[in-house]
Amino acid sequence: MDEFEFFLEKPWSDGFPVVTPTEARLTRMLAGTQHDPDEVIGRIPPALEIATVRTVAVHALMAGCKPDYLPVIIGGLALMLRDEFNLNGVQGTMHGVAPLMIVNGPYASRIGLHGGNGCFGPGFRANATIGRAIRLILLNVGGGIAGAGSATVFATPLRYTACVTEQAERHPWESLAASKGYAPDDNVITCAMVEGPRLCFDDVSQEPERLLTGIADTMTAMGSWNMHARSDMVVAMGPQHASLCAQAGMGRASVHRRLIELAGRKVRDLRSGGNWRRERALALPIAVDPDDDECFIPAIKDPADLQLIVAGGWGPCTAVFHGWSGGSRAVHGRYEV
Repeated sequence: MDEFEFFLEKPWSDGFPVVTPTEARLTRMLAGTQHDPDEVIGRIPPALEIATVRTVAVHALMAGCKPDYLPVIIGGLALMLRDEFNLNGVQGTMHGVAPLMIVNGPYASRIGLHGGNGCFGPGFRANATIGRAIRLILLNVGGGIAGAGSATVFATPLRYTACVTEQAERHPWESLAASKGYAPDDNVITCAMVEGPRLCFDDVSQEPERLLTGIADTMTAMGSWNMHARSDMVVAMGPQHASLCAQAGMGRASVHRRLIELAGRKVRDLRSGGNWRRERALALPIAVDPDDDECFIPAIKDPADLQLIVAGGWGPCTAVFHGWSGGSRAVHGRYEV
């Protein structure tokens, strides 16, 4: 039997052909890390099978990774297994969300991770295969298969791959990692559980307040969990939008703060549709009066939940990634290379 057809007929792939994991190829892949192949990274929910460095290398190989990508996959998977990230919950959820990896630091550039034009789309091997390796692990080792270990209604294209770095050449501010206190030469991954992007196209605004008002509106859909629970959100500003703010004297922290102030809806709006429940409003970690129509409910309940990055090519567009149902907190940390 053809080797590609053999794998496609098994529940071992994401629907695309995989690279056959021969012993020779596996040996080459393991050369990309200093970790012992038998080192345990953790148990992958919901099946709770053990993922070792060798297991990760097998799936990285199947996904089409280069050996140099292995440190990012190992580091990202270890972060995702932190309790606060709640990988078990998202593996089984009905929602269409996926763990998005944002990779900062010199190693991301060294291995060719892309943060410019089309960075969330096809054509970039490191982005595509690193995220795909994570997904194959979640499917094969964790059992997060639609209709079996996962109840997801639609899923999302982000469940094929979700890995990106920030724009390097036209970034007007410090990186996401630097905003969290890391040094410029630290290799850092931030993971957040998010839906696919909702695009805010604005080629009209010439000053930050008008621009940020439009982006904030994109952050506040009534059907979004961000309006009804404490949830993470990623806002990927295109470099043109970010530069407009920077040229007006707004740093990254100022834009972050202003988006939090602007993004929200009043109770009267939320009560008219979407996912509103009075008891949910009362359970929010902020003071809310669900009986006051004028009460303003912010989309971001805690500043730490908004991951603001600069990515993509030059053009008047920003991408907003809404979060999961409040059951996950974004995680970040250094990884070894």
